Amino acid sequence: MIKRSDTVESLENMYGGKGVVDISRKLTKEDQIAGLDMFAEVSVPVGGSIGYHLHDKDAEAYYIVEGTGTFHDDEGKHAVSKGDLCLITKGGSHGLINTGDEPLKVIAVVWS
Repeated sequence: MIKRSDTVESLENMYGGKGVVDISRKLTKEDQIAGLDMFAEVSVPVGGSIGYHLHDKDAEAYYIVEGTGTFHDDEGKHAVSKGDLCLITKGGSHGLINTGDEPLKVIAVVWS
């Protein structure tokens, strides 16, 4: 299977965060890949953020592709940059802030 998507969804103040976050979903639940709920490219603008939120029914991973930021999870706040992998287990909470001077680009994967 090859999936291509040029569709970008722009979400303002995502989960109570700041700014407009762009999401290009490559796979969703509708693709019916067992256990995989989302695979997406995410871009957080300079000074923007994804607000702190709970994952009560699924887990998520952020792979930092470009930029720098602060990842906030149940264990505290962590500086992140290119090549870092942030894991959110089922029942955990997290948020992400772009602290750099360029867009923070992330691959986000959600599974149940």
